[in-house]
Amino acid sequence: MEMGFYFYTACCFLTIFSKPSIAIDTLTPSESLTDGMTLVSNDGSFELGFFTPGSSKNRYLGIWYNNIPMHTVVWVANRINPINDSTALLKIQSNGKILLLVQNTTAVWSTNSTARVENPVLQLLDSGNLVVRDGKDSKPENYLWQSFDYPSDTMLPGMKIGIDLRTGFHRRLAAWKNWDDPSPGDLTFGVEFHGSPEMVLRKGSEKYQRSGLWNGDGFSGTPKLRLNPIFDYDFIWNDNEVYYIYSLKNKSVMSRFVLNQTQSVRQRYTWNPEAQTWMQFSMMPSDYCDKFGRCGPNVDCDGNKLPTCQCLTGFRPRRLDRWNSSDYSAGCIHSEPLNCQSGDGFIRIGKVKTPDTSNSWVNQTMNLKECRAKCLRNCSCMAYTNVYVTRGGSGCAMWFGDLLDIKQFQSDGQDLYVRVSASEAEQKKKAKVKLAIILGTVIAALWGFLLIVCYIRRSRRKLKDEVEDKNLNGREDKDENEDMELAVFEFGTIAQATDSFSFINKLGQGGFGPVYKKCCKIFQGTLADGQEIAVKRLSKSSRQGLNEFKNEVKLIAKLQHRNLVRLLGCCMQRDERMLVYEYMPNRSLDLFIFDQTRRTVLTWSKRFQIICGIARGLLYLHQDSRFWHGKNFWRRSIRSQYQ
Repeated sequence: MEMGFYFYTACCFLTIFSKPSIAIDTLTPSESLTDGMTLVSNDGSFELGFFTPGSSKNRYLGIWYNNIPMHTVVWVANRINPINDSTALLKIQSNGKILLLVQNTTAVWSTNSTARVENPVLQLLDSGNLVVRDGKDSKPENYLWQSFDYPSDTMLPGMKIGIDLRTGFHRRLAAWKNWDDPSPGDLTFGVEFHGSPEMVLRKGSEKYQRSGLWNGDGFSGTPKLRLNPIFDYDFIWNDNEVYYIYSLKNKSVMSRFVLNQTQSVRQRYTWNPEAQTWMQFSMMPSDYCDKFGRCGPNVDCDGNKLPTCQCLTGFRPRRLDRWNSSDYSAGCIHSEPLNCQSGDGFIRIGKVKTPDTSNSWVNQTMNLKECRAKCLRNCSCMAYTNVYVTRGGSGCAMWFGDLLDIKQFQSDGQDLYVRVSASEAEQKKKAKVKLAIILGTVIAALWGFLLIVCYIRRSRRKLKDEVEDKNLNGREDKDENEDMELAVFEFGTIAQATDSFSFINKLGQGGFGPVYKKCCKIFQGTLADGQEIAVKRLSKSSRQGLNEFKNEVKLIAKLQHRNLVRLLGCCMQRDERMLVYEYMPNRSLDLFIFDQTRRTVLTWSKRFQIICGIARGLLYLHQDSRFWHGKNFWRRSIRSQYQ
């Protein structure tokens, strides 16, 4: 009896003071979600419930990241109608309509639904998308309603920002007014379609920043964004819809795109699990030239020049007095008046963000040559470019009237062909031809000079080698050979011993040349008949002179050690440089270490002996040898033994 009383008391305590929750991701018409309860997506990534932002006392229904300590809201339902108490109730009706009620009577937020559905289900997906679907539908992606169609200030992977061209329905972001108020501010971001679609950031009714033309592989205003390690993105444009979408390259990475009303920017953040915070990955606008219309019409904004605003080629300031006072708002006009009837021309301006598309026209099938001809026939056409509307296909974009908001890049960017007078185009063409001739002449002269220098150096080297070879075969060279302190072989002897350097006798290839094994007896020289040797034939590309070769051979011959391969002789004839070593029948050590069968021969005690032997040889080379001091060239000589 006493135990039952304590059990009853404990149950009452937990009921009163615990925070109730629904550990599922769906809600049916027979269920409801009250303040303090939440829905959690199947993989635990996102959570739906009621929250209070910042220092506000209002309550909102929203979605936030569930598995990070920093409370980060990505969607708000009742942005305009906050709740001032904890009596809110979320439910889904039998017709699929969602209702957010206060005190179970007043609706502060709801969805419109005209579809007939037998078994409606409200579900929070792993993507952070809140959807209404038919529980009996075999295709769960057939959503009757989804929160991704009504974004707040945050864009998540898989969300579309764009326009349904059939219905005119817009999906756009709107920033929070401030950190305490999620109601829509005046900073918005979405697709605008005037001739050619592009992404536009607006502050109120004014354009604040835009993406530039889509060329099939990226936006002309953000040419380097495609090569990022975090996300892939695309811009879909067809008869039914036009929208921007992105996906994460690594599903384990969390990344979000958000509008910041306070700083008037759009930012991308990625979650840093080590620092347990969001790290800014990118921001737009990011510099002076990103903000819309900084320099007025027909002006190229270049942040790497002073002044930043530069008239387009073939143009001059409209108001020179204001221009000299750093007021560029009036922009520029053509230096020479256009004459459409007698013919104008075009000047190519490379690596730019294309002009504002408000006064543009696009044809998705016309090539660049056809685009130029059409623009030339239309006296109002001021510029054109090629547009790869789909990857692998070409298109044409043309602009009419003043060209606004052009930005210059140092790399990437889009080519823009700007209309100028025929005289300006011809002058530019002549300047290009003149520059090409000058550059071609300079390059040709440099090549000729280099060829002459190379020829002279080669001739001198060849003459020097011929003289050295003659001396080697003469009486004076005979005395030198005696001073070599090792055998000097004739070329014919080595060739005979290796069967004319036969491939069959080739032991391997090193950095300084191939190595061959003796195939027969040597009948000349100081080697005993039948002695096994290895011949290293140095590559002619090593460009080593005869005297250098002799000096190194002498040094190697004197660096004798029981743990080093012994040098027996050399050959210095016919532009050949060859070294004759004692032959090592067991070949290279790596043949034993990395061979699955032979490696068993090397016991650990044997390996230890080999390691000690190598160490003793290296110690001799680097320290104990009497030639170590004052011989700056010995290191190169030693290295050649191991190539």
